[in-house]
Amino acid sequence: MAQLLLVEDDTTFSKLLSNFLGKHGHQVKVCSNIKEAREAIANGDEDGPFEVLMLDYRLPDGNSVDFLKALRSEGNRTAAFIMTSFHDVRTAVTAMQIGAFDYITKPVNPEELLMVLGEALNKGEVTGVKAVPKAKAAIKNDKSGLEYIEGRSKISKQLYEYVRLVSPTDMSVIIQGESGTGKEHVAKSIHKLSKRGNGPFVAIDCGSLSKELAASELFGHKKGSFTGAMQDKMGQFEAADGGTLFLDEIGNLGYDVQIKLLRALQERIIVPIGATQQIKVDVRLIAATNEDLMTSAANGDFREDLYHRLNEFKIEVPPLRKRGEDLGIFIQHFVDKANQELGRNVRELSKEVMDVFQKYDWPGNLRELNNVIKRLVLLSKEEVATLSALPAEMITAMEDQQKPSAGSDLKALQETHEKEMIERVLQEVRYNKSKAAKLLNIDRKTLYYKIEKYHIE
Repeated sequence: MAQLLLVEDDTTFSKLLSNFLGKHGHQVKVCSNIKEAREAIANGDEDGPFEVLMLDYRLPDGNSVDFLKALRSEGNRTAAFIMTSFHDVRTAVTAMQIGAFDYITKPVNPEELLMVLGEALNKGEVTGVKAVPKAKAAIKNDKSGLEYIEGRSKISKQLYEYVRLVSPTDMSVIIQGESGTGKEHVAKSIHKLSKRGNGPFVAIDCGSLSKELAASELFGHKKGSFTGAMQDKMGQFEAADGGTLFLDEIGNLGYDVQIKLLRALQERIIVPIGATQQIKVDVRLIAATNEDLMTSAANGDFREDLYHRLNEFKIEVPPLRKRGEDLGIFIQHFVDKANQELGRNVRELSKEVMDVFQKYDWPGNLRELNNVIKRLVLLSKEEVATLSALPAEMITAMEDQQKPSAGSDLKALQETHEKEMIERVLQEVRYNKSKAAKLLNIDRKTLYYKIEKYHIE
């Protein structure tokens, strides 16, 4: 039996859902708005804390994405998934970026609900920290099951050429890419191929760490050093000693923590909160971000000295929509995996489904593809998966993206013109960036940012 919190303002639907889950052995607490949900979480259930939060997207006093974001910033790590009747997968992508485990669209399919709930319960408490034991660092898979596949496209081959090039070194690496592209799996590949491959691989999701707890999570603390510090805690820097520390969404770290992180990288020492004794650490750091840290540094949101210390080598992980040649490989991999996990026998996807997959822009990238195929396989009773098993929001989103948008077309034209102008000026001055910046009437920092943004060689 699991303790579940259902936040749903539709009383009829909430009764049906709580009765259904009750028949499957779960204890369900129902709230109709965010205020009630906050009180329930603060007070807890009679039989213990809630293990999973099931949140309707639109509620009378707000939406569950903002609610979940607030919970994560307060340090609440309870597994949660979003339920929405709005056919917009981007809402789900946003939810997963700020800490949702998964999402379900209404009308809810019972089998899909039980599958997602079971995965959330197996995942357990979302701590934001995933540590791989030293002896198993090279072989243990991430809980999301998104094993990284190299692919055959030119852009994929270049990606893994960079991985193999930087892995044997001890250089710090920034991995940049959209959410769901597999940045952690690139980091694991670097670790596995490095001389630290038999050491620990410790991954921290900086986006799920509250500002108050980030320093403690990274550097540790001594008992009594702050309210709630009931015992000594080893920081993840120390836990990763001799191996690799992976900081996902590093741009979310507060400015004060960035200062401590810079010192740890430069001096190879840490000082736990409340301690006076320094601890030596031998850690390789890999950072990941879905935003441009150079722009953040220029805007004062990220320390420029830390950015340059981290940016000894940068790897750009391409979005799925730019890896057309690899889509079939990823589809087959996820179909095989879903068949094995769900006990199904889907051998192929219909031509109609494949047409949708080819045209869809995959805003959630590999993570979204994995989730969509898992649902597709779950709902397919035959060996060939058809359109009827495809989430309706995919069709709607694809129809929306095919509608012409003057604003986005204009922006694309402007960016294309800007890139061509920069390339032409750089050629004219034989790639002297100071001269190019002067001719373009911009400063060198802006020019470097544009060169990186447009991937100008």
